[in-house]
Amino acid sequence: MNFKELPNGMCDGFVLLKKCEEKKTRNGNAYLDLVIADKDGEMSAKLWDYNGGNMFEQDMIVKIRGSVEQYNGKDQFRIAQIRPANDNDEYNLSELIPASSVGGEVLFDMMVKKVEAFTDDNLRRIVLEIINERRDKLINCPAALKLHHAMLGGLMYHTMSIVTTAEAICKIYPTINRELLLSGAILHDVSKTWELDINQTGLAKGYTTEGELIGHLVKGAMLIEETAKRLNIESEEVTLLEHMIISHHGVPEYGAAVRPMFLEAIVLSMLDDLDATVYEVNSAVEKVEANKFTDRQWALDNRKLYNHGLSDTKHKVNF
Repeated sequence: MNFKELPNGMCDGFVLLKKCEEKKTRNGNAYLDLVIADKDGEMSAKLWDYNGGNMFEQDMIVKIRGSVEQYNGKDQFRIAQIRPANDNDEYNLSELIPASSVGGEVLFDMMVKKVEAFTDDNLRRIVLEIINERRDKLINCPAALKLHHAMLGGLMYHTMSIVTTAEAICKIYPTINRELLLSGAILHDVSKTWELDINQTGLAKGYTTEGELIGHLVKGAMLIEETAKRLNIESEEVTLLEHMIISHHGVPEYGAAVRPMFLEAIVLSMLDDLDATVYEVNSAVEKVEANKFTDRQWALDNRKLYNHGLSDTKHKVNF
């Protein structure tokens, strides 16, 4: 972890509390059992001299000072001092939590420029209306709770990955309507800004009640219909976009209301799955050495994955 070493042998730095539980020793003394983290990893930590007060909680950014000790063969941080971070502290949130390697604002601006160049006026107006209304949430929102692109700015990263791949595919297969496919790609997960319950760090801590009951596919289609009515757009393109949103998970067991029924909807579903799979594979393989297998990955059909060592496994996209 990225701690600053101090002259007295201790170290300090800002960390994210991924776990924070008050417990008692055998003697009945209170202590805090913590898991601290930054973007490089996580570590168990203990605050032994704890007098209560409920000052600390999960997902809080704190500054800690102490020393790294060994416990059962693993590093453990013994906390001497701890306090919540405040507005005057200078720390970079992207150094403490998983974050997109390309800023969400940069990716959002790239996306807007592509839409502004659309020749289809209906698609251009609908997409711009929806994304501009949600700009502030879109640029930072993660793409998932735990799986692919569950990071600060992950939604924009995932979206622009699909958009970039879609543009390349359209050059190979000219029967694909490029603007329709890009519109579906840009809007397919836009309602995750409403579905995910975001904590103070910008990551998802769960799902909203509405997100659990309705979900981002159905809500996304509802959003398109509402926007088209507000813009007085009556066109089959509205129905096509709605279908792309409610079908992009491919099959009902993965949440799709219907299976994709036209070319652009089918391609969008495949690209969504492709991008998520590439991210999951890279994330798993980068954790093991070359010529080693990962643990079984339940999100990938419970398979072990092999790191052949022939490429850089750090997830990157050439936007």
